[in-house]
Amino acid sequence: MKEDDFEIFLEDFCDMLTAFEASIAKMKQQIGKLVGVEAKQPAAVKEETFTCLKFESQQGAKIGEFEVANQKQNLPEHWNSAYNVLKQSNATINNRYYGEGYTYSYWLYGQGKIYRQKLKQNKQA
Repeated sequence: MKEDDFEIFLEDFCDMLTAFEASIAKMKQQIGKLVGVEAKQPAAVKEETFTCLKFESQQGAKIGEFEVANQKQNLPEHWNSAYNVLKQSNATINNRYYGEGYTYSYWLYGQGKIYRQKLKQNKQA
């Protein structure tokens, strides 16, 4: 096996394991809801994990103002760190990621993009 082939295999294998991990976490949440147990939200990482990314303002008909960071316009180490946190947390537009003291909530949608929207006052802290 060539070294390049091995690296591609390892990347694909890690992607598969990440997908399994995300599916298991989602199933645990669903089981918890069925039996009436709410999962404790893990402590959020510092918001600097996300604020170091370059975001561009957007306007949506349903959600109003939000911002988008594109993978190609950000440093890989910053992008990967932020993306992995959101992926592991299953952050979606309906299940946004944020922590105590955050200014924004964050989520994933589609490939190569991270979204954020300013939190309303009552969600901060």
